[in-house]
Amino acid sequence: LKEVNADLERAVEEDATTPEKEAAALRVMDRLVEEGAVSGFGRWRGIPKREYTLSDMRLLRIDAEKLLSPKDTQIDSIRNVANAAAIAAASAGVFALGLNFTDVLKLGVAAFAAKSVDQVVNGGGAEALALDSLARFVSLEYRQRVSQHEAGHFLTAYLLGLLPKGYTLSSWDALKKYSSLNVQAGCLFCDSNFQKEVATGKVTSGSVDKFACVALAGVVVEFITFGQAEGGMADIQQLDSFMNALGFTQMKVQNQVRWAVLNTAALLREHSATHKALAEAMAEGKSVGDCIYVIESNLPVSQLQPLE
Repeated sequence: LKEVNADLERAVEEDATTPEKEAAALRVMDRLVEEGAVSGFGRWRGIPKREYTLSDMRLLRIDAEKLLSPKDTQIDSIRNVANAAAIAAASAGVFALGLNFTDVLKLGVAAFAAKSVDQVVNGGGAEALALDSLARFVSLEYRQRVSQHEAGHFLTAYLLGLLPKGYTLSSWDALKKYSSLNVQAGCLFCDSNFQKEVATGKVTSGSVDKFACVALAGVVVEFITFGQAEGGMADIQQLDSFMNALGFTQMKVQNQVRWAVLNTAALLREHSATHKALAEAMAEGKSVGDCIYVIESNLPVSQLQPLE
């Protein structure tokens, strides 16, 4: 598996930058599946697709409010501390430098303008970079939460047959890798076929199901692990916008989200040991190929049986 995995690593990490090269990486993956070198890729069959009520969700130990209403308390706390420190520093500067009211006002206007420009040009990327970097520096829990969140996306996609091609766990890593403040930490996938469906307006129900599960995997794993999702509001908003663009009614959106949450929760609970090992590998900066090897090496016995 390690030998053939090296082929996949090269295909995914070096070449999967265009639809053609993504297709090449997927051909490698298909070969590994046919040869029996991998067992988990695309093997999750999931729970029945039907309407589920809130009672069904509670019965399956899912609190929809805590899962679908992320409260980023750690980042909010860091932001409050940073703002208080900035005010204290500014106050000290006023006394130390003998600044008058006009000077202070100019500094305040300049700071507000800089933040506004960041919001318009970078989508708040500079602020996000600063807060994320500070949170990673001071909080082990924050670093662990992010790695588990992204591992949830990665593992869910892989088991549903969507091949990951890259990931970052911090805004700083994303900036170094993509040279843009508009790109935040997260996972990238070989999803050219899905993008083609979106562009032509012919999105299949299977693609919607897969997209919904992968999008919600981060908040689902945070709820399972910590009892409350913190990150992932952007994932939920993106999924909501996607389904609205497809013309889904509110009832259809609700049914799709409930099923996706329960399906993803079942997947992650069954593969909890796999997820834990993957999160640790991602926290160590392992390559995509190495992460896939970790998944395949930690699958539950039920996933190692041949398909009927």
